[in-house]
Amino acid sequence: MMIFIFTLISFLASVVGAICGIGGGVIIKPLLDAFQLMDVKTISFLSGCTVLAMSTYSVGRAAISGDSMVNYKLGTPLAIGAAIGGIVGKSLFQVLLGMFPENYVGFVQAVCLLLITAAALFYTLNKKKIKTKVMTQIPVCLIIGLLLGMMSAFLGIGGGPVNLVVLYFFFSMTPKEAAQNSLYIILFSQITSLLNTIATGTIPAFPLMIMIGMVAGGLAGGMIGRKVNKKIDDNITERMFIYAMIVIIGINIYNLVGFIH
Repeated sequence: MMIFIFTLISFLASVVGAICGIGGGVIIKPLLDAFQLMDVKTISFLSGCTVLAMSTYSVGRAAISGDSMVNYKLGTPLAIGAAIGGIVGKSLFQVLLGMFPENYVGFVQAVCLLLITAAALFYTLNKKKIKTKVMTQIPVCLIIGLLLGMMSAFLGIGGGPVNLVVLYFFFSMTPKEAAQNSLYIILFSQITSLLNTIATGTIPAFPLMIMIGMVAGGLAGGMIGRKVNKKIDDNITERMFIYAMIVIIGINIYNLVGFIH
């Protein structure tokens, strides 16, 4: 039963994540926290692995088929910055785990995720009133990518809504362009986050079948989500993003209460 729950959550989250470009982890992490079937450290690791599998498929498939909307001139320095940030973010997570109880770390993650999601929702609902920028400077892209990667690895969510908001605001991308570039950035941050976990010997113990189920669900969700993304227009993509943010905010509020008690 537990394997089924983990696989189903990974599948559904990855479908939404691939369509909207939020990576799936922003849904997987808080949902699994809500079920309280595993500890914070294990859920963060499994969520990151699932997001890595989904983003690898989505980015790779788009590149092979020739319909990639990734702006490599801007996306690559963003991704390099995210790769470095992934190491920093994962290291920060491990430091906090060593200093405080897991429930405290989970509480901090939930607060950060709630604030980030609420800010992303507010921006999306008001973005027509906000003048966007077109940043092209490589150093700026590296710094933005670094911050995105740190947040991604620390929270175990991949990239989440903040990636899209940053790509909207700083680079004036459309929802579909932002979705594909977001997954490209997520791919790099999660690769370095995983390598850092392996190198430091901090991989948590968990049933192998659960990880296999989650990765399979993530890949299947990524395949379906990518197909849906190609068939719908930007307005529907943005609407799905808004609905997803509302659901995630609700889950995180529930988790905050759970971590306090």
